[in-house]
Amino acid sequence: MTGIRDILADLRRGNRPSSGDLLAVAEALADGSMSDAQAGAFAMGVCRVPLGARGRAALTRAMRDGGEVLEWDLPGPVIDKHSTGGVGDCVSLVLAPALAVCGAFVPMISGRGLGHTGGTLDKLSSIPGFRTEMQTDELQDLVRRVGCAIVGATADIAPADRRLYAVRDVTGTVESLDLIVASILSKKLAEGLEALVLDVKTGSGAFMADPDAARALARALVETGQANGVMTSAILTDMSQPAATSAGNALEVIAAMEALTEPGTRRSSRLIALTRALGGEALALGGLVADAREGADKIGAALTSGAAAEVFGRMVAAQGGPSDFPDRWRDRLPAAPVVAELRADHPGVVGRIDARALGEIVVDLGGGRRREDDRIDVTVGISHIAQIGAVVTEGQALARVHAADTDAAEEAAARVARAIVMEGGAVTPPPLVQETIR
Repeated sequence: MTGIRDILADLRRGNRPSSGDLLAVAEALADGSMSDAQAGAFAMGVCRVPLGARGRAALTRAMRDGGEVLEWDLPGPVIDKHSTGGVGDCVSLVLAPALAVCGAFVPMISGRGLGHTGGTLDKLSSIPGFRTEMQTDELQDLVRRVGCAIVGATADIAPADRRLYAVRDVTGTVESLDLIVASILSKKLAEGLEALVLDVKTGSGAFMADPDAARALARALVETGQANGVMTSAILTDMSQPAATSAGNALEVIAAMEALTEPGTRRSSRLIALTRALGGEALALGGLVADAREGADKIGAALTSGAAAEVFGRMVAAQGGPSDFPDRWRDRLPAAPVVAELRADHPGVVGRIDARALGEIVVDLGGGRRREDDRIDVTVGISHIAQIGAVVTEGQALARVHAADTDAAEEAAARVARAIVMEGGAVTPPPLVQETIR
């Protein structure tokens, strides 16, 4: 097999690595025989010489197979969802139990937040006692008993990605399409999935704000997932405003619980619509319904009946949280000591929201990370965010800022005011679901 130095030299000359070369790279990343300097050179080489569809599929497969790949023997399909990240995106907390109600099994391996986008594990850490770290056999037992679990990846899941991800961050190669696809899918496909739906976001709060770039990523993800034997589709969704009306860890758990226990409230409408769209597609991919529309109706029924809330409660209890969480969640979640309300100083219509700016505000309040080792305050954030198209009277609340002290609250409220742009006439919000790519 070609050595790592020879592979890097070939890349420098503009030659695409073979499948065997990519397997060698993944193995060397996983076992530590590839130095950080060589990993950085590989990442930079892939930026210069894109791998193409076959190369992406081969690298993804090699990185997946370089670690543990879960195996299942269950009476229903193993399904998951992945989001490319945004602001106020707590869909996973609502979707996982709803899918379980509909007959799917969901071993959702998630991550922590970095930059302006929040992380599912950080949100769940605001639930007292909730445990996201567990070994594979414990995860599999939990999924069999409850139908879903949301956990962090063990060191044995896609170890090559763990190395490569850290190197990409310091070498300016984060935006490589090939490396993004391999990073996302090597971890997700290691779950032993039969079907995967991808929520690829575009708009001001998205990782890829440009619609064309987001669409290219969605197509590459679907193509690579399918090439590796997993039924995969992607939904391009709007992130020009937060997915929920809150941004911040405990506040997003509140938003998810409102969707699970009070699904008819107006505040939950956008979050529920997104959950129905993604869940309907996932159920169709897994063969549990005839099409995505029927699947969306089944997801909606799981929410309105309270069955999804019941499964979420069982998951919380099984992962170390309070046994009465669905009934007592308002009492169980921590709260920030200071809440400041931002009110409109003139009437108008919410015309535009800088969702990325809202995410940055949450980070600066202490609710997110600039570096992976930063500690976070799960109580801070922004809630009751007015949505695009909302007609607002003078003095009406536009948002609430939750902060550790008064000075932080006042500074954040001033920044939120600049992020919410008012218009004089009617405004039509962008469609939530923009395109489905199969």
